[in-house]
Amino acid sequence: MSGEKQEKDGEVKTIENNSEILFIYEASRCNPNGDPDDENKPRMDYNKSINLVSDVRLKRYIRDYLMDYKEQNIFVSKIDGVPVTATGRLKNLIENNKKEIESNAELKDLFNKKGEADEKKLSSHLIWLLSKLTDVRLFGATMPLKSEVGKGKSITFTGPIQFNWGYSLNKVTGPMESSGITSTFSGAKEDYGTMGKDYRVDYSIIAFHGIISAKRAEDTHLTKEDVQLFDDAMIHAISLEATTRSKVGQVPLLYIRVEFASNEFFIGDLRRYVKLISKEGNDLSFDDTAKLRSVKDYKLDLSALKEKLKNEKKVKKVYFWKHPDLEIENWMLKEEDEKEIKLVEMPDYPEEK
Repeated sequence: MSGEKQEKDGEVKTIENNSEILFIYEASRCNPNGDPDDENKPRMDYNKSINLVSDVRLKRYIRDYLMDYKEQNIFVSKIDGVPVTATGRLKNLIENNKKEIESNAELKDLFNKKGEADEKKLSSHLIWLLSKLTDVRLFGATMPLKSEVGKGKSITFTGPIQFNWGYSLNKVTGPMESSGITSTFSGAKEDYGTMGKDYRVDYSIIAFHGIISAKRAEDTHLTKEDVQLFDDAMIHAISLEATTRSKVGQVPLLYIRVEFASNEFFIGDLRRYVKLISKEGNDLSFDDTAKLRSVKDYKLDLSALKEKLKNEKKVKKVYFWKHPDLEIENWMLKEEDEKEIKLVEMPDYPEEK
């Protein structure tokens, strides 16, 4: 199987095979994902002392990275740092591609007789629209595509790439005691100050599970090149985008993408096959994990995941990356294992073409 398929409309080659994702990163003395309903404290399952991170937070890092470092058009974003409505974003997209539109007879109706961007006509040019918005091809979106008759309508693209909420593999002590923070800014006649609280976790090993649906990819026109761009973002986005005061301290540790040989199969949550062990190789009980403070304090045992992938005949390839400081145990240590699973180690940065 080629891993791609030819679409009849627009000659777009979309991916053919499903993938499943395991992504793990560390958060040290920071706030991975504040809860606005709880004084912006780190999201927690207090019954189990587990740190939580929403899929929305992870996708925001990826969107920002693709926009800031890969010069991709992003629908769910700000324009020149200012929040805009979805309609305003669509108008801006048309205006920014004026030369291309004017040179294409099929797209010329995106400008009205007055030369103004007409987002009402985008519903007739969905293939072109999707080609311009990387995050919609990845994660989907709901767009207010107006019609010329009636009050208008919206169209929803369900993204082929989706995540569960992330949770910590270790018991997290926290949030750490808050210290008051103050900010001062100047007004017309005097200085003003604000008070706030700064909540953080000591150390959290956050794991996400995700999927890439080839069937959903047909709707958003997700391509092989889009998935490669996504792989790159998963490795680099957090390091380069988690740079505000409360977010510094987050580092990606492990990224595994399992590509299957069809669009009709998923294994399920890959986090269940990961175990924290001590440097000596002993199983760390959940209580012991509360003492962890650094990647140097533990190893990841991937033996259960390795066996699952070896025995699963529908696995086509396994794309793998890890941080050099992370130690892993029982993972593709034998040459015959790598041949059977077709392991593809991912470079830190894409090779120059």
